[in-house]
Amino acid sequence: MSQFESAREERYRAVLEPGRLLRWIYLARIGLATANFGTSLLVVFGAEPMDTVIATVVFVTSMALTAYSFVRTEVNQRATTPGFLYLQFVHDVVLITAVVHVTGGSESPISALYILANAAAALMLPIGSSLLIATLGVVMYTGDAVLVSGGDLSATLGLQLVVFALAAVGTGYIAARLQEAGVGRERLRAELASMQLRAADILSTIRAGIMTVDDDGRLLYANRAASELLGTALDTAIGSHVLEPVRSAAPGVADAIRMHIAERRLINRTEGVLLRNGRAVPLGITTTAVRGDLSEAGGATTVIFQDISDEKRVEALRLRAQRLEAVAELSASLAHEIKNPLASIRSAVEQMSRRPAANADERTLGDLIVRETDRLSRLLSEFLDFARVQVVRRDRIDLRRVAEGAAALAAAHPDRAGQGELRLDMPDEPALIEGDEDLLHRAIFNLVLNAMQVTPEGGTVSVSLRVLQPSEQRSGLPFHGPALELEVADSGSGIPLEVQDRLFEPFATTKPGGSGLGLAIVHRAIEAHRGVILVDTESTGTRFSVLLPAAPDESGASAPSGADS
Repeated sequence: MSQFESAREERYRAVLEPGRLLRWIYLARIGLATANFGTSLLVVFGAEPMDTVIATVVFVTSMALTAYSFVRTEVNQRATTPGFLYLQFVHDVVLITAVVHVTGGSESPISALYILANAAAALMLPIGSSLLIATLGVVMYTGDAVLVSGGDLSATLGLQLVVFALAAVGTGYIAARLQEAGVGRERLRAELASMQLRAADILSTIRAGIMTVDDDGRLLYANRAASELLGTALDTAIGSHVLEPVRSAAPGVADAIRMHIAERRLINRTEGVLLRNGRAVPLGITTTAVRGDLSEAGGATTVIFQDISDEKRVEALRLRAQRLEAVAELSASLAHEIKNPLASIRSAVEQMSRRPAANADERTLGDLIVRETDRLSRLLSEFLDFARVQVVRRDRIDLRRVAEGAAALAAAHPDRAGQGELRLDMPDEPALIEGDEDLLHRAIFNLVLNAMQVTPEGGTVSVSLRVLQPSEQRSGLPFHGPALELEVADSGSGIPLEVQDRLFEPFATTKPGGSGLGLAIVHRAIEAHRGVILVDTESTGTRFSVLLPAAPDESGASAPSGADS
């Protein structure tokens, strides 16, 4: 808010705020009654005894009423009622009439105070009530001038009454308009406060970090997500210079703010990094200008930033799926072209090595060729399996039961090698999905078996399944609505860095003699069900997260669970 607007607001509050106006009335009343009483004491020997009595009575009642009113409104903080306000203004009209009477009647210059009393009443009472107060003042002034002081209805007195009446009507009209403006202003203020509360509630729950910084680099606003992303309590840094602390955690955010302040150039969806636990997390960054005088510097910049690592991982998986599709088509063609000639070669070599005339060396070479052709045949079969991964049928199945069966089979498999303990964490209710049970069983089996093979003795392989609501899901998923998240975590030594980027590609393997097609088949199986598979690996273990859309309920809406079909 500018200084001009602040001063205008202060004047508005001084005129229309009842509490302030009442305090001015209390002071004016005490001052007027005290001055009247003091004047009567100074001229006590020359004054009429009745005037002294009137001044004394008015002084005492004014002090008593003011003390009562002050305790009611200022100490007890009670609201002002119409009856309370009527009492104030009726007394003040009587007070002014007494002062006018003591100081000369219709000839007294104090009579102009009626106009001030009428104006105050007009500001605090409805226009009809304020006109009643003004009428009371006219009646009392006329009665004092004619009946008490013994004056006549002169032209001067009549002119004064006309002036009082016009002033009362004019101030009543102006006060009514001011009150209407005040009501509208208060309504707008209440609506603005409500909108700010709603906006603050929305911004506090949004996942993206939002910060507003003025042109001097002082923080004006930050939501909860911004503090969580940057790892610092920004709510305690409002009004402080924050660009350097922000730079240490997220250089891209600080650079975007500086660029916007220096060049007034909007930054739309650029990328930066967030330094977290020694690794760089990608951020999406957008800036926008804030209009209005929000700060002493005159301008402000809002920056919106969010963790886009999940989006980038999902996009990378989507691109990888496209590449795998092309590789699968090529693999299928090559496998078909090679497998038949390979079978012929194996059969011919086997017959040649079994001839009676064949010597020991020929038999040894024949056996070697047969073993290698068998190995190539198994590899080609895996290629065909990789190429043929597709959903053959879609049934309504319970993923919980599929995962339990696949995990139990992997734990009992002779190739598990390791001695890790299998732990299952499954929901009590069915977790329904529409898909190919055999394909999902095979994918989960491969994941659990791989985890068992890399987990050392005493380690743990955990398989968990839970339902994710839309608010809990990661961004960038190829589906909407409730989802199922299946996690397979091991306690091995992690995946080597050189393999992580091509983990789901064919021939990427860390196992001696492995074909590197197992995880590629898993990826294609999950992708065929419109799901995604994500990997998080450290030196203490690896976690595979499979996200699949939940089956719709009977009404067609997505639901996490339901009855078995």
